[in-house]
Formats: sequence, C-alpha cells, structure tokens
Amino acid sequence: MLPQWTLERKRDGQELDSGEIRDFVLSYTRGEIPDYQMSALAMAIYFQGMSPRETADLTLAMMESGSVIDPGRIAGRKVDKHSTGGIGDKVSIPLAPLVAACGATVPMISGRGLGITGGTLDKLESIPGYRTGLGEEEFIRTLERCGCSMIGQTAEIAPADRKLYALRDVTATVPSIPLIVSSILSKKLAEGIDALVLDVKCGSGAFMKSLADARALARTLVDTGRAMGRKISAVITGMEQPLGRAVGNALEIREALDILAGEGPEDVRTLVLALADRMLALAGVGPVDAETKLHDGSALETFRRMVACHGGDPDAPLPRSRRQIPFPAERAGFVSRADAEAIGRACLLLGAGRCRTDDAIDPAVGLSDLKKIGEPVERDEPLCVVHSNGHEDWDLVARLISGAFGIGDGPVDPPPLILEQFEPGEG
Repeated sequence: MLPQWTLERKRDGQELDSGEIRDFVLSYTRGEIPDYQMSALAMAIYFQGMSPRETADLTLAMMESGSVIDPGRIAGRKVDKHSTGGIGDKVSIPLAPLVAACGATVPMISGRGLGITGGTLDKLESIPGYRTGLGEEEFIRTLERCGCSMIGQTAEIAPADRKLYALRDVTATVPSIPLIVSSILSKKLAEGIDALVLDVKCGSGAFMKSLADARALARTLVDTGRAMGRKISAVITGMEQPLGRAVGNALEIREALDILAGEGPEDVRTLVLALADRMLALAGVGPVDAETKLHDGSALETFRRMVACHGGDPDAPLPRSRRQIPFPAERAGFVSRADAEAIGRACLLLGAGRCRTDDAIDPAVGLSDLKKIGEPVERDEPLCVVHSNGHEDWDLVARLISGAFGIGDGPVDPPPLILEQFEPGEG
C-alpha cells in the first residue's frame, strides 16, 4: 500500500489495519517515508484519533522498530515512572535514586522537552559531563552499580519514536492520546521493566488541559500497557501552576538536589514520596519508609553515584545566568493564579526550551522563587526571579509573567496536587 493511501484512509477517519501501521512505521524508520508524510499521518491521527487496537498496534510497531532489552539481563524488581510532562516537573530526577535506594531497580529512558514542557534529559545535561546517551551495555552496568540509570533513547531502542518525538514537537501534534501513548509505552516497555507508574498531568501547563482528557489518557495508557503484559498504575496530578518553585534546567536540578537532601518545596516532595510508595508497591518491594532515605542521605548518595557512572561531576557547579532579575508584584494581596502555561512560554522565550528541533537549550535560564497560589504577597515583593542571559524579547517575557499571576484581596486555597488515582485492576 502506498503511503498516501494510508494517509487518505486515516484522514477520512478509517481504521488502519495492523500490517498497514507496522509497514508505515518501519518504512519511516528506514527513511523510506519522508518526514512530511509522517507529519501528515500524525496530524490525521491528531484529528481522527485511533481505536484501542490501532493504538496498541502503533505502540508495538514503534517498540519493535528497534531492540528490546531482555528483562533477564537486569537484576532485581524493575519498575519505572513516566510523567506526561508539565512545567517545573523535575520529579523523576530525585524519584529514581530514591526508589533505587529503597531496593528496586529503576531503568529509566527519558525524553527531551516537548513544546513548553521541560525534559528530564535536558535537565540532567545541565550537570557538567553527564551523558544521557549510554549504550545498552553501559546502561545495564550502571543499573548494576547504582540501582538506577536515566538515559535517552539509544540508537537501538524505539528509533521510530525518537524520530517522531522530535517531529511532533514542531508540528503541533503533541497533545494526541494515541501518539502520546505509543511514544511513552514503546520506550518504557523496551526497557525490560516489570511495572510502570504513570503521572498524567492535567491543567494549563499540561498537554491534557481538562480532567476528562487526562482521565482518557490515563485509561488508554493503563489499558494499552496491561494488554502488553505489564503491571501498570496511574495518577492524575494538577498542573494549573508550576510544580515547585523553579522552572528551567539547572534551576530544577538544584531543586531536585534539595529534595534529595530532605528539603525543597513541599509539593515536589509530596509527589515524589507518593510516587515512590506506588512504584515500590507495584514492584513488590517493601515495606520501606521512603522518606527516611531522603533524610539519611542514601537517596542523595545513590544519585551522586549515578551521575558519576554517567560521566558527570556531582560536585561541579551548575550553570548560572548572567542576570537575575526580580519580578515585582504590582499590588499586595494573595496569589490567586500562577498560570503554568504562561510561565512555561516565558521560559521557552528565555531559552529554556526549543522552538525548532535543532535549537540549543540554555541550561542556566528560567524562573526561580516562584510564588504559589494561596501565598500572601506585598507590593513590590518578587513574584519570581528571572534568570536571563539577555537573548530574549524582554517585553514579551514580562507580559507573559505579568499575565500569569493573579493577585486577589482574600485568602485562596491552593489547587489539589493529586486529582485521581488508578489502582491496579481499575481502568
């Protein structure tokens, strides 16, 4: 079947058969189908969707476009976590070493930023020397030594997803449930894991803006993963405001280190511990008090060992911007809004994310010291601190930050962090 016939069928809302999906994906992986035709298919899927069978077939085809790690090569109870992406979401960085310190093995293949949301790999690469491109053998050796390893896709693992992932970022096809599901699970199930916990973000700073859409994504992820023989659990968490008080790559690494030292923002720490408990339970490890591993230094030491195994220097200073500019409140009151999407857009303009697939990220820029919804603020007190290297359109950045924050006269309750949970066996 010619690629354009497949495009016509999906454009018109027809179901693609299994062989058709597999052939299109494998031909794209081999370079026989160009980016513009894959972009057209992604856009057709965005508008027409996919059935559960099509989504599972797409996931399997993307996973089988490369090699799959033999689970028997990795010792221990293997569990991973994936977030669908949000503003200030640095949870994976302290979570993986924490769960490893508790006795599980965490093989984590992470991604780069998509749209306005940050990527775990981009954050880790702000650590001097940290290599995210380990091959399979080095990945497995790191897991043996540290209990966790956080890498990008190798050339062998789900190469179809690696190509499509970058393409979706610049073709406005990121928030498509079938494309999100196949991207996440093709990588995760190729890791050789036994279990997976999913953090599905919901709100202005997430791809899923409404609870209904987030619920649909969570259920599709869980159903597809279970259909492929894995233990899957999911939570839906709020992303109306940024997670933590820092957005930007090196800034978020500093905040993650605070969490690993038993400190840091309460919302990040709460979510890290909640997801750690869920991962350990799903992996059958425990009972373990994960919080003690933050306070006794073992989680931080695990992270430091992992960084060293990846070629990084855990003692090296992180990049810092040339300018730190306080952004003052125009009036006194209580923070009633801290719009995650607008804050993410401001950080993108500062250089913390990509507008094109080949853009370089500035690891030093972003926002820190963010005020949270419900907190009091005085006139001229900073709502945040802008970390800049002077390459942005300052007027546009300032308008975005100013529009992101609302200040009311009376106290405001902060939005809930965990909105829904999907326990094993539910769906």
